[in-house]
Amino acid sequence: QVQLVESGGGLVQPGGSLRLSCAASGFTFDNYPMSWYRQSPGKERELVAGISKAGGYRTYIDSVKGRFTISRDNAKNTVYLQMTSLKSEDTAVYFCNAGSKITYSSGDFTFTERHEDEYWGQGTQVTVSA
Repeated sequence: QVQLVESGGGLVQPGGSLRLSCAASGFTFDNYPMSWYRQSPGKERELVAGISKAGGYRTYIDSVKGRFTISRDNAKNTVYLQMTSLKSEDTAVYFCNAGSKITYSSGDFTFTERHEDEYWGQGTQVTVSA
């Protein structure tokens, strides 16, 4: 049985930090690129950050670059999202994803990775408010 279980969400003041974790089970974790998505009320779900199977490539949306860091521990079947300098616009439900396409680009170099299967966690709420 495939499971992605997120944790670490909560209420934090602007400028604060949180670390999200996603524990995976039921599939071969290191065969999958991993991503964090988020969705705010009335908005579409958006890709926040992605990391390749071996962790060598990471991608971020522009609005979180320099503030968020995605990482993974393949020995623990866990992916993390370290969030710093949080802003009110970061408020959303954050979802862990296994398998969706990630694309890393730098200059003329492009790296793309995906898995034919895709799994989602149930989400964890992050609220940034004073």
